[in-house]
Amino acid sequence: MDFFSLLTMIGGLALFLYGMHMMGEGLSKASGGRLESILEKLTSKPIKAVLVGTGVTAVIQSSSATTVMVVGFVNSGIMKLEQAVNVIIGANVGTTITAWLLSLSAIDGGGFFIQLLKPSSFSPVLAIIGVCLINFSKKEKHKDIGLIMAGFGILMIGMDTMGAAVKPLADVPEFSRVLTMFSNPVLGMLVGLIITAVIQSSSVSIGILQALCQTGAVSGATAIPVIMGQNIGACMPALLSSVGGSKNAKRAALLHLFYNFAKTFLFMAVFYTIDYFVNFAFMDKPISAVGVAVVHSAFNIAACIILMPFSKLLVKLVYIAVPERVGAEVLSPEEGAIKTLDVRFLDTPGLAIERSRRVAVSMARCARRSIEVSLDLLKQYDEKKAEAVVLMESQVDRFEDVLGTYLVKLSSKNLSEKESHVLSVLLHCIGDFERISDHALNIKEAADEMMSKDMEFSDKAKEEVEIFSQAIRDILTLAIEAFETEDLGKANLVEPLEEVIDQLNIEIKKRHVKRLRKGKCTIEMGFVLSDITTNFERVADHCSNIAVCLLQVREDSFETHEYLDTLREANNLDFKGKVLAYREKYMLP
Repeated sequence: MDFFSLLTMIGGLALFLYGMHMMGEGLSKASGGRLESILEKLTSKPIKAVLVGTGVTAVIQSSSATTVMVVGFVNSGIMKLEQAVNVIIGANVGTTITAWLLSLSAIDGGGFFIQLLKPSSFSPVLAIIGVCLINFSKKEKHKDIGLIMAGFGILMIGMDTMGAAVKPLADVPEFSRVLTMFSNPVLGMLVGLIITAVIQSSSVSIGILQALCQTGAVSGATAIPVIMGQNIGACMPALLSSVGGSKNAKRAALLHLFYNFAKTFLFMAVFYTIDYFVNFAFMDKPISAVGVAVVHSAFNIAACIILMPFSKLLVKLVYIAVPERVGAEVLSPEEGAIKTLDVRFLDTPGLAIERSRRVAVSMARCARRSIEVSLDLLKQYDEKKAEAVVLMESQVDRFEDVLGTYLVKLSSKNLSEKESHVLSVLLHCIGDFERISDHALNIKEAADEMMSKDMEFSDKAKEEVEIFSQAIRDILTLAIEAFETEDLGKANLVEPLEEVIDQLNIEIKKRHVKRLRKGKCTIEMGFVLSDITTNFERVADHCSNIAVCLLQVREDSFETHEYLDTLREANNLDFKGKVLAYREKYMLP
């Protein structure tokens, strides 16, 4: 092999790696987090977990990506180790589909249809179609399909280029002698392990092996131990991702390692023992790219069938390797929700967006509970409830801090149009949720003052505050349910109610002034009432912000004032009708 052939081989490898990355990114974006959600939900039964792991890996073309996601799920408490082990087993089966796709480069024959199946025939066409879709299509789905097609085309061109570049090595005696060294099972396994661990992709290392098979100098005796080592080396991404994670994250990564060690050593012990007595004829014959795919698939499918019944034993082994700490801290539901924002998910934006949205929903519910409890304090003071409001306010603050940081990191990723919309809504709304909890704390402090100074509303004021409180409960329910379910119908109901709440605030303050003049109320009590109603009105403002954000982001617009002005136009009969209906419902006595 001369210098220029070496350059060609390196160039082919570069195209192969880039095509693999491009196709994986396209598949991930096209799935939009749906596959990852399936992975999270459909893992309750062992067989189902194996099938889901197989299917997801076959689609996203990366067992490393699947196992890293599983480590993230386990680390954040979304998935149990008993579920994770079966998903990992399935992922090892799913990754074998890549070898079959890459084996297309070895197709030979002179027929027209056979020629069409060769990468040299269809890869350039796929790449051109893919590039056209990426550059000229305006639809996000078409761009994702283009990314998959272009990535696959480039991948196969790279594979073909590598194969053509290494073919002359068949006539180099030194190359044949090196390959003969790898026929030693232990040495061959170590080579496969090291190469895969360095590249961090068993699919890529399998592709390189299949390209070398096109020289005709790679025998079964050389390929089989290398394939065994590649399976162990594939554990490296998951092991690296568990660094700095919880004990469960480390256990999930070790599950992958233990499983791959077990299946590799079991296979090698049985296979080479039988070979010693039978002396398999195919071991000394050249192996093709298709042969590599056959060995890889047969090995992983057999391991799945044999070892799946022992999955619980693997879980016990990792608990022995990483024992549980005595007196481990039990997380609150809020801290548990925050923990699901695992940094590993940032490489899968669709999944990260969905996790962020669920955490934002938990934040919204916590903010709503804080308001509801603070409103209860105005009717009947309870010290435990007052402490609960303080705790919930601090929890919402923590939600905003952690979720805001996570969303900023996520915003730098390559997001689809839909994902960008959801991210915009989340970034806009978490500030409103935090301010709502602040107002809950303000209302609680007003209740504290009334309790400490033995102050009480007049009967009329009590009726008015109760009606106002109900309006606040209702607008919060509408805004937060609209946020949770992305229900634009409910979002449209928020602004008319917000206008009525503004009017209630003005009217209650006017009535208080009248009572003050008649000596039925004190100035000090008036200050407290004013603080409460002002906080009520501001809670409604934040509910309005949430609803308008949901409506405006859908239209790619943030012209909030313009939107609200349009709503309040005199000819907007629908809006006026809703306002009148709410006025009747919350009419003061």
